[in-house]
Amino acid sequence: MKTSYPQALSRRTLALCMGAALLGSSAAALAASPDGYPNKPIRWVVGFPAGGGTDVLARTVGVQLTEQIKQSVLIDNRPGAAGMLAAETVAHAAADGYTVLTGDIAIMTFNGALYQKIRYDALKDFTPVGLMARFPVVVATHPASGIQSMQQLVAGTKKPDGKLTYGSAGVGTPHHLTMELVGATTGGTITHVPYKGDAPALQDLVGGQLPVAVLSPSLSLPYFRSGKLRPLAVSSDTRLPQLPDVPTLKELGFASTGVYAWQGLVAPKGTPPAAIEALSQQVQQALSVPAVRQKLADLGMEPIPSDAAQMDRHVRAEKAIWEPLIKSRGIRAD
Repeated sequence: MKTSYPQALSRRTLALCMGAALLGSSAAALAASPDGYPNKPIRWVVGFPAGGGTDVLARTVGVQLTEQIKQSVLIDNRPGAAGMLAAETVAHAAADGYTVLTGDIAIMTFNGALYQKIRYDALKDFTPVGLMARFPVVVATHPASGIQSMQQLVAGTKKPDGKLTYGSAGVGTPHHLTMELVGATTGGTITHVPYKGDAPALQDLVGGQLPVAVLSPSLSLPYFRSGKLRPLAVSSDTRLPQLPDVPTLKELGFASTGVYAWQGLVAPKGTPPAAIEALSQQVQQALSVPAVRQKLADLGMEPIPSDAAQMDRHVRAEKAIWEPLIKSRGIRAD
C-alpha cells in the first residue's frame, strides 16, 4: 500500500521529535547527575572471555557510549564460574556509577538456583540500568560427526550405549540450559562439556575435538557460511534471517518456547539514582544508533533497550520461570 505524502511527513516529523526527546532526556539526566557524571572513565566488567557474544555486545555499545559521553568505557573481562567472578567484583565495587556489569541471564537468573555457595544476590546487590539485547543460541555439529539434523542428534541421545558429548559456554549458561530443556522434552542423555565461554567451545568444535556444541550466532555464523560447521537448530521463537533454512527447536517440538541469552547493564546497589538514570538514557540512545543496531543484527542479536524499572520486572519474571525448572531437573553447578 502506497503511503501518502502527508502520512510520510507526519511519521518523519514524529521520528524526529522522538529522537529530539531522547537526546533531550539524556542531556537532562546528565545535567542532574552528581558531579557532572560521568567525568572520568567507566569500567564495564564482563563475566565471559573476549570474543564471545556477551563481550561483543559490551564492546559495540561501549564504543558508542565513549563517543556520546566523551569518556572512555573500558571493558574488563573476568571470565569464570558462569559470570560469578565478575558479579562478585562489581557487587563489592564502589557504588559511584563508574563500575558497571553486564548482568546477563546467568548472573541475574540462573546462578542463584544452580549454586549453593554464591557470594552475591542478584536482586539485593545490584541496581538495574537497563536491558540491551538478546540472542538465541544455535545447536551445531562438526561435519565429520555425521550428525546432519536435530532429529538424528536426539535419536543418538536415546541409545543405551550412546556417548554423545556437547560443549557449551559453561555450566549454567543459556547454551547449557537449552540442551537441558531438550533433554527434559525428549528424555535423551548427552554429556555436557563446559568451557569458559563461547570462543574455546567453538575452537574445539571447529577442530573436531567435539561432535556438538551450542554456540552464539555472533561467533558461529561465519563458520556456518563457510561450511566448516553445520547448524542443526536455533533456540529463537522464529527462524533467524541469517539462517532461514535452519529450523527452531520450538517448531521441531524440542522446546515449548524460545530461549534467549539476554544481557542488561547493572551497577552496584546504592549507586546514585541520577547516575543510573543518566547511564540508562545513554545506553538506550546508543542502542538506537542505526550503525549499532545493524552490527548487532549482523551478529544475530536483537536490541531490546529498556529503562531500569523495565529491566527489574524482566529479571523477576525470568527468575520465576527458570528457577523452578532448574530445581525440578536437579541441575547443580557445585
